[in-house]
Amino acid sequence: MIARLLVAGLTSAIMCGMVSAQGVNPPMDGSVLPIPQAPFEGVIERTFEGSQQDYPQPLSAPETAPNIVLILIDDLGFGQPGTFGGPVPTPALDALADVGLRFTRMHTTAVCSPTRAALLTGRNHHQTGFGSITELASGYPGYNSIWPRETASIAEILKGNGYSTSAFGKWHNTPAWETTPIGPFERWPNGLGFEYWYGFHGGETSQWEPRLFRNTVPVEPSKRPDEGYHLTVDLVDEAIGWVNQQQSIAPDRPYFMYFAPGAVHAPLHVGPEWADKFAGQFDQGWDKVREETLARQKSLGVIPANTDLTLRPSEIEAWDGLDANAQKVYSRHQEVFAGFVAQTDHEIGRLLNAIKAMPDADNTLIILIAGDNGPSAEGTITGTMNNTMTLNGLPDSVENQLPLIDKIGQPGYDNHYPVGWAWAGAAPFQWMKRVPSHFGGTRNGAVISWPAGIAAKGEIRDQFHHVIDVAPTILEAAGIKEPEEVNGTTQVPMAGASMAYSFDDAEAPGTRTTQYFETGGHRAIYHDGWVASSFHGAPWILTGSIGFDDKDWTLYNIEKDFSQANDISDENPEKLAELQALFEEEAAKYSVFPLDDRFIERANDPEQPSLAKGQTRFEYKSGTSRIPEGASPPVYLRSHQITAEITVPVGGATSVIIASGGSSAGYTLYLDDGLPVYEYNFFGLKRYRLAGTERLPEGTHTIVFEYQQQPLKDKRIVGGAATLSVNGVDVARGDIDKVVPGAFSTTETMDIGSDLGATVSLAYEESAPFASTGSIESVVVTVE
Repeated sequence: MIARLLVAGLTSAIMCGMVSAQGVNPPMDGSVLPIPQAPFEGVIERTFEGSQQDYPQPLSAPETAPNIVLILIDDLGFGQPGTFGGPVPTPALDALADVGLRFTRMHTTAVCSPTRAALLTGRNHHQTGFGSITELASGYPGYNSIWPRETASIAEILKGNGYSTSAFGKWHNTPAWETTPIGPFERWPNGLGFEYWYGFHGGETSQWEPRLFRNTVPVEPSKRPDEGYHLTVDLVDEAIGWVNQQQSIAPDRPYFMYFAPGAVHAPLHVGPEWADKFAGQFDQGWDKVREETLARQKSLGVIPANTDLTLRPSEIEAWDGLDANAQKVYSRHQEVFAGFVAQTDHEIGRLLNAIKAMPDADNTLIILIAGDNGPSAEGTITGTMNNTMTLNGLPDSVENQLPLIDKIGQPGYDNHYPVGWAWAGAAPFQWMKRVPSHFGGTRNGAVISWPAGIAAKGEIRDQFHHVIDVAPTILEAAGIKEPEEVNGTTQVPMAGASMAYSFDDAEAPGTRTTQYFETGGHRAIYHDGWVASSFHGAPWILTGSIGFDDKDWTLYNIEKDFSQANDISDENPEKLAELQALFEEEAAKYSVFPLDDRFIERANDPEQPSLAKGQTRFEYKSGTSRIPEGASPPVYLRSHQITAEITVPVGGATSVIIASGGSSAGYTLYLDDGLPVYEYNFFGLKRYRLAGTERLPEGTHTIVFEYQQQPLKDKRIVGGAATLSVNGVDVARGDIDKVVPGAFSTTETMDIGSDLGATVSLAYEESAPFASTGSIESVVVTVE
């Protein structure tokens, strides 16, 4: 019996990782995660008398390890927040900077997903498969959007060393084809080291009616917009609730919180109580605002006094050349954006105040990156009330926006400001988001505060850094080793280097001497104070390729030319050639090739995995919901049929049968007090409605909607004819002459038996989600 117990104990020890199968204890210094359970050091006698217990103890972080709060604001440019000289006061960010440090040469990748992957892994974005956003994934290692096991997140490392971990807000790092409610979940936040997540997938979501998840479960907002709901407020409430609970239950365990709101990414949603604070403050236009920003930046000392203001690109019109209506519309767009920034700052301040109220507040390392890239140009030259429409290649107009000027920022609209304001918001630099060749796309202000660990207060640091340096900084502050193995996988060493050397030494030489940049074909390389840049087209042009003949590289000495205002390539051809060669080396090292400057074409890659790929028939049961558009039937520019088998109860039925998309665009088949109705929303500009004239009686019914797409004419998009029938009898016919070419929405989903989020139809907007009062046996969609 004793022999059997000893054998069982040894077997248990091997299975628990106490002793390896070869008899060698795995290291317990954090180089291998999970850290193995310590070997049993008690005494086992034949009975409990004389035996000594030795419980495996809970994992503990290093004794002085700080709490860590990592905040990443979305789409905020260097020259937009007041803390870095911008026109929008940001008092919460100011207060954080006053007790911490402002970093004026922090860099991102110029695009959402890549920056987030680099930030959370300490590796360059192509090393993690995020050479671009998830929606533009391609089948190459640097671009497939499949987070490698070899690049564990900072959350996974901290969790493996005794931290509680959480994430709130935007998560744009799961392959687009894995974001349905059925997963798989390995590359969701919960599969990558975050024990708790409350937020949304993808590049953006409505601030008024977001598509949220709590861990892996879809959830709906607790209130409607007219009841005071706003996503940023909700995220802060959730984050405060989590940290209060964590500190109440385990106050001796440090926590890591990643707070990444959807703000201030489009849609630029904020109420008039915030936007109206800025009424009239931008009537002078973007040229003048940019000059004013430069003056404030110099006064604050966040840029050198000799910095030149870079010139306005010829593609952007001078403010004084616009007519009065355009100036009126564009000013209001910027007022709304400014209100959104101010509200975001206020809410982040509320979170920081809650954290400061904790007993161990001084030992909390707060790292705030003011933007994951430069300001966004996705609103195109004119701005728009419907950003999804512009992403479909259909620009908005001043004439269309003028009657809706009071609706900018409100529910039901997917608004975005014009690119002139993005250019102004990148002051003093050239270009903006999606342009990593220049600092307008990659230079973002950062603030770091750690009262217990940084003696300096209110100072500026100007060493050259990149978001890959954040994870190593966290590890050094926590006293945690970078692991060599995580969950059985050997790790790729971090490319970043800790910034802690600069915390108390403003004059310390920078440790980042080389850094490449690339997304969408735009390229740059920094090395020892020099930057070589290859600009690759205006970022609001979303189709086509300009090729890679490499004739248009420019060169800057940024130790003398902070803003990249003066191209000195002609005077220094040898230096330019040296940096071009260095870029090629770095690109080969970090999986940057093959270069690809296409956009929409990559989003439509037929080889990209998809749950809808190759299917022509889709069958859904009642209650199926939150299907991302990429996994739903591809009805765009294709003939298709919807067949619904339903049962009307006694007293009739009123409900959605199927809805795809939302207020930006989409289609819905529903019963309006028993009347069968099909409605097609063409970007809110035109709505097509087919409706029966008789209410459906009690019993079972088959409702069929058929659409016949007409051939395209000279590459011009045309619509087609539609028919609605009930039990084999046509009840309505009509033409749908304007159809959506590529996507209904960037935020909405397809639902059976309800219309969640912003509704496709205005007819039942007040009754949303307009859930089924009858029963739906099946809905079948077939596409040709």
